[in-house]
Amino acid sequence: MIENLATTYNPKEFEDKMYKFWIENDFFKAEIDENKTPFTIMMPPPNVTGSLHMGHALQNTFQDVLTRWKRMDGYSALWLPGMDHASISTESRVVNKLKLEGISKDDLGREGFLEEAWDWTHKYGGTIKNQMKKIGVSCDWSRERFTLDEGLTHAVEEVFIRLYEKDLIYRGDRIINWCPNCMTAISDAEVDHEDKKSNIWHIKYPIKDSDEFIEIATTRPETLLGDLAIAVNPKDERYETLIGKTAILPLMNREIPIIADDYVDIEFGSGAVKITPSHDPNDFEIGERHELGQCIIMNEDATISKEGGKYEGLDRFEARKKVVDDLKELDLLVQIKEHDNSIGHCERCETIIEPLISKQWFVKMEDLAKPALEAYKNGEVNFIPERFGGVYTHWLENIRDWCISRQLWWGHRIPAYYCDDCEEIIISRTEPEKCTKCGSTNLTMDEDTLDTWFSSALWPFSTLGWPEETPDLDYFFPTDVLVTGYDIIFFWVVRMVFSSIEAMGEVPFKDVVLTGLIRDELGRKMSKSLDNGIDPLEVIEDYGSDALRFTLVTGGTPGNDMRFSYERVEANRNFANKLWNATRFVLMNLDEHVAKEQLNMEDLEEEDRWIISRMNTTIKEVTRNLENYDLSLAAGRIYDFTWDEYCDWYIEMVKSRLYGQDEKSKETAEKVLLFVLENILKLLHPFMPFITEEIWQHLPIEADALIVSDWPKYDENLIYEESEKAIEYIKTAITRIRNARAEMNIIPSRKSEQIFVSKDKRIRGVLKSGEQYFKDLASADNIKILESKDDIEGETISIVLEKSEVFLPLDELIDYGKEKERLEKEKERLQEEIERVDRQLSNKGFVNNAPEKLVNEEKAKKEKYENMMENVLERLDSVKEKL
Repeated sequence: MIENLATTYNPKEFEDKMYKFWIENDFFKAEIDENKTPFTIMMPPPNVTGSLHMGHALQNTFQDVLTRWKRMDGYSALWLPGMDHASISTESRVVNKLKLEGISKDDLGREGFLEEAWDWTHKYGGTIKNQMKKIGVSCDWSRERFTLDEGLTHAVEEVFIRLYEKDLIYRGDRIINWCPNCMTAISDAEVDHEDKKSNIWHIKYPIKDSDEFIEIATTRPETLLGDLAIAVNPKDERYETLIGKTAILPLMNREIPIIADDYVDIEFGSGAVKITPSHDPNDFEIGERHELGQCIIMNEDATISKEGGKYEGLDRFEARKKVVDDLKELDLLVQIKEHDNSIGHCERCETIIEPLISKQWFVKMEDLAKPALEAYKNGEVNFIPERFGGVYTHWLENIRDWCISRQLWWGHRIPAYYCDDCEEIIISRTEPEKCTKCGSTNLTMDEDTLDTWFSSALWPFSTLGWPEETPDLDYFFPTDVLVTGYDIIFFWVVRMVFSSIEAMGEVPFKDVVLTGLIRDELGRKMSKSLDNGIDPLEVIEDYGSDALRFTLVTGGTPGNDMRFSYERVEANRNFANKLWNATRFVLMNLDEHVAKEQLNMEDLEEEDRWIISRMNTTIKEVTRNLENYDLSLAAGRIYDFTWDEYCDWYIEMVKSRLYGQDEKSKETAEKVLLFVLENILKLLHPFMPFITEEIWQHLPIEADALIVSDWPKYDENLIYEESEKAIEYIKTAITRIRNARAEMNIIPSRKSEQIFVSKDKRIRGVLKSGEQYFKDLASADNIKILESKDDIEGETISIVLEKSEVFLPLDELIDYGKEKERLEKEKERLQEEIERVDRQLSNKGFVNNAPEKLVNEEKAKKEKYENMMENVLERLDSVKEKL
C-alpha cells in the first residue's frame, strides 16, 4: 500500500523534522574524496551580534542552491559556515549592557571586560546560526569557524608577523578616520559618505606687516585653529608676490608661512588653501613635504584640545559656531555659501567621522594591490555581473595604506611589545621575556586590536587550517565561488584576494557573484526609519521556508536590487501547494507493483514522449542556467515546466488513460507520471529543499535521500521533436477553443461537436491523434476532421489555427432562451448607464466647470456604451430569430 501525503500542504509539519533528518545523517558533511572533484563555498561570516535579515536570507539561499546542486551532481561539496567576532559592534553592545548595570569598561579592566564579552557572545552569538537553519542551509556545521577561535587567531598573528617582516606593516603617525563615538580608528572602507547640503565659509587671513589679506574657503572652520600654513600653486600669478611671506592665523594670532605646492588647484575657490596637517589627509601630505610639523587641536571625543586656546573643551560643532561668530566680529568672515558636501559617517554608529592624526598600525598597500589587480586583468577572478570588476579595479588603483589598528579590547590583539626603557618595538609570536635591544624586562604589549576585516581577509584559507598544511587546505582550496553583496567589494573581496595571493600564492576563488539589495514593494531601501523591514523568520512562519527561498531566487539577477512583496511569496506558496496536490494525485493513481517496474520507452504514447522530451530540455536549460549563476532563470524554468506542462497539461491528458480499460496504456501513464515527478523533485530540490525531500520520502521508490540523489542528466535520445510539435499544436487548438467558449460565456460542461478543416495531411493526422484530448480538455462530444468546409451546415463560429480551422456549431452551444434573458438584462444595464451619462453631459454646471479631462472621459463612456448597446441589440435580434 502506497502511503500518501497529508491532505493539505503545511510546511510547519515537516520543515524542522526534515532539517533534523539531514543533520542526523551527516548529509551536509563534505568528505575528502580523491575520486570526486571538490566544490567549495565559504559562507560570508555574519556578525556574531546579528540576527537574520533579508540580505542574509538571499545570500544564504543562493549559496545553498549552488551547494545542493553540486552535491547532487557528484562533487564533494563543502559549504563552510562561521561567524565574525565583529569587534566594534560586539564591544559597543557589551559596553551598553554594562552601562545599564552601572559598570564601565575601565572598571572591569581588560581581562574582566573580555570575560563579559565572551559570556555575551556565548549567550547571544548562536541566534543567527539557529535562524539560518530555518531557511535550510546545508553547510558543514562540523567545520564551523569563528574568527576569534584558536586556529584563526594563530593565522591572524602569523600573517601580521610575516607582513611586518617583509616591511609591509608599519607603525606611524598618519591621518586616519576617527569615530568619536566608537572611540577608535576605522578604515576608509568603513566610512559611509552621505551627500548633504552644507556651508563653505570664506575667511580672510591678514598678511603680516601689510594691509593685505589672502582669502581661503573651508567647510570645517573649527580646524582653522590647527592651521600651520597657507598653500598656493607656484604657477598662480595672483600669489607670486606672497609666496614666502607670512600670514597671521585669525583668532590664534599665530604666524604661518605662505607656501607653494603643485597640489593646489588654481581653478578651485580662491586658489589658496589652509593647511591643517593634523586634521586632513591631503594637508598631511603637504605638511610632510614642507616639514610643517603637527598641531592637534581635537581630542579623541571630538572636543577641542588645549592647542585650541580659548575654545578648549568645546564640542567640535559648538566650536565651529563660536569660531564663525568670532570671525564675524573681527570682520574676517567674507561670506558663507551653500555647498553640496559629501560627509563621512561611521558605518556602525553613523557618527560624523573626524580626520585625525594618530599613531596607528598600517599595511602598505602598493605592493599588495598590484598582484590583486593583475589577477583580475588576467581573468583569474571573474565578477558576476562583469560591471563590478570596474569597482574592484578603481578601488585597487586608488588604494591608500590600510589602517589596521583599533582602539578596542574585543578582537585580535596586535602582537607588538614595547620596551618601557628604550622604546624598542618587538613583534613576536610569543610573549618575549626581555627587550631584544637593551635586555630590559619592562615590556608592555600593545593595547590595540586589529581591524575585524584583517581576520576576515584570511577567511578562505585560515578556515581550512592555514598556516598548517592540512588535508582540508590541500583538497578544498582554492574555493570556487564567493557569494556576497556588491556593497562590500572593497571591504572584503579586495582584501581576500591580495591576502590570499600573499599567503597562498594564488587567488582564493574563481568567481565572485554579487547580490543586490532587497527593497520593499515601492523600491525603497529597508530601514528602521521607514519601518519597512521584513523579518524572514516571520515570512517562514506564515508561508514556509520554501516559499521564501523561491521568492528570493526568482526576484532578480546577480548585482541588481530586487523588490520584495508578500504577493510573490504567496504565489510561490501556491506553487508548492500545486506540486503537493499533483503528487497526491499521482500517488492515489499509482499501483504499487507498477511503481517498481522499469519504464519501457517503446511503450510511450504521444503525450508521454512530449512530456519526457520537454523534461529533458528543462534539465538542459536549468543546468546551463545554474552554471551561469542565473538562478532566477533556472527556477523560473522549473516553475513553468512543473505548473504548466506537467500539472496543467500532462496530468489532464492522461486522466482518461488512468481511468480507462487499457491496462498497458494505464501502466505506462503511471510510470511516466512517476518518472517525470522524480526528475521535477531533483531539479527543484536545491531551490525548495523541504517540500521536495518530504515528497521524495513518500515515493514508492528504492532510493537514498533526495539531497544525495543524482542530478538529472540531459539525454539527447529522449528528445522527441515530432511529438513535441504534435502536442504543442493540439495544446494551441485546445487553448483557442477554450478562449472562444469563455468569451461566449459557455460553461465547460456544455459539450458540442468540433469540426476541424485542413488541407494538410500531416495536420489532419495530428488532429486525428488528438481526438481524445479535445473530448477531455476542450468540451467536445464528437470530432470531425475534413479537408473542406463546404459541407458544414448551420451557424458556427470559427477559430483559425496554423494550416487549419475549427468550427463550433452555435446551435449546440447556446441555450437561446437563456441567452435572450441575459441579453435583455445587459440591454437594461447599458440603458441605465447611457441615461446616467446623458444626465451628466446635459448638466451645464458639470460641462463648464469640471476639468476637461473628466468631461472627455464621460463623452468616451457614452460612445462606448452606445457601441455596446448596438452590438447587444443586433445579437438580440439574431437570438429572437432562433426562437
